[in-house]
Amino acid sequence: MTLPQPLMVGHRKRIVEFASKNKLPAIYPTPELIDEGGLMCYASIYTDLFRRAGAYVDKILKGVKRADLPVERPTKFEFIINLKAAKQIGLTIPQSVLYRADRVIK
Repeated sequence: MTLPQPLMVGHRKRIVEFASKNKLPAIYPTPELIDEGGLMCYASIYTDLFRRAGAYVDKILKGVKRADLPVERPTKFEFIINLKAAKQIGLTIPQSVLYRADRVIK
């Protein structure tokens, strides 16, 4: 399991290649790593976070004090599985897990 860090952005391809080469099943914090060939991702949906941030900005521009705004956490998450990556490392993903995925890359 990798953690969301700025270092990941610049080295994401290298990290995914390392995991694949060493047949390490890995779950990543951003969908971009799945696009690079990563196995799985469980992350908040960024478009939802940006929409909610826009609502926050609207409240601030209308005069609401920052101290009166609640701290929010993500509420929508996405689970992505890359079957190509699973095949490369010799991993079979159970059907019950595939059913839970929001997106499966074949």
